[in-house]
Amino acid sequence: MNKFKLVSLAVLGFAATSLVSCNAPKEGGEETTDSTVVETVVEVPNTVVDIAVGSQDHTTLVAAVTAAGLVETLQGAGPFTIFAPTNAAFAALPAGTVEGLLKPESKDKLTAVLTYHVVSGNVMSAQLKDGQKVKTLNGQELTVAIKEGVVTINGIKVIAADLAGSNGVIHVVEGVILPK
Repeated sequence: MNKFKLVSLAVLGFAATSLVSCNAPKEGGEETTDSTVVETVVEVPNTVVDIAVGSQDHTTLVAAVTAAGLVETLQGAGPFTIFAPTNAAFAALPAGTVEGLLKPESKDKLTAVLTYHVVSGNVMSAQLKDGQKVKTLNGQELTVAIKEGVVTINGIKVIAADLAGSNGVIHVVEGVILPK
C-alpha cells in the first residue's frame, strides 16, 4: 500500500509540474498557446493612504487629506505614524466644522489639523509609553497616556492599533485631535 501511495504522489507531482510549465506565462505578457495574454501582476504593499482609502470608517479623513493636498506626501517613503480619526470623530465636531475645513480657503488650517495627527517614524503601540511626548509633522507635540491598558493621545482614545502599511502605521482614534 505504501508503495502505491509513493508512486501516486510521484505521478501527481510530475503531472502538476508539467501542467505548470505548459501554462507558464511567457516573459513580457506574450501570447500563450491558447491565444490569451497573460500579464504578471506584482502586488504593491499598501501605504498608509491605501489603508485609509480601503476603510469605510475613514472616508472623511480621506476627503480631508485629499483637500489638503497631502495624499502624495503620505504615500511617500515615510515612515509615518498616523492617529486616524474615524468618520464618527469628524461628525462629533461642532456643526459646519468639517465643511468649513474642506473649503479651499481653509487649506492651511486643514493641513495644520491633519499634520497634527501624523508623527515621523514607525511607532508601534508597544513602543508608546505613559507620559511620552511625540512631535507631530506640524511641529507641536502630542501626549501619550496609558491607564489600565487604555491608550489615549491628548485624551483621545486609541480604538485600533498597529495597522501596518509599507510606509508606516495607523492607529485609529475616536476623536479629532485639535492643535493648540
